[in-house]
Amino acid sequence: MDTTGLRAAYDRLLEVAAMPDLGDADDGGWNADQILAHLLSVDATVAAVALGVVSGSRPTFDNRVSLDPWNLDRIIAEHSGRADLAAHLRSQVAVLCDVADLLSEQAASVLVPSLLLSNNALGLDQPVPLAALIDGLADDHVPRHTQQLLDLRVAVPGLSAEK
Repeated sequence: MDTTGLRAAYDRLLEVAAMPDLGDADDGGWNADQILAHLLSVDATVAAVALGVVSGSRPTFDNRVSLDPWNLDRIIAEHSGRADLAAHLRSQVAVLCDVADLLSEQAASVLVPSLLLSNNALGLDQPVPLAALIDGLADDHVPRHTQQLLDLRVAVPGLSAEK
């Protein structure tokens, strides 16, 4: 697999996550730390699924644990702050991409039973190729959370909101 897009999507997300002016969501949604914890959980699960496929097991992907508030709080508590969360995410993304880079075409095409929820709504409940699960991070998931982080920016007098 080619993970160039996933690496680039994460570079942008981590650049945004390092911005000092991220506040709380106006709608009561996740803050920056919760977004990073969610991504750590999702990426660890996808990496585990990929390694499971390579090992010959029949893994499934279920994102509910990555949405659980208790789990997100646990992940956040294990880190010393946003910079530590971001550093862990950067290293974990490297592992995920390294695993994905080594997937054979056959392994990448293995159908993985997948359950995805988003905003308490069912997004997907069907098998998808492992490659599509990984590519979906780059094509949709990471950019969506990058925008979510950008939406947390607090207006600072005298600074432009554009980057």
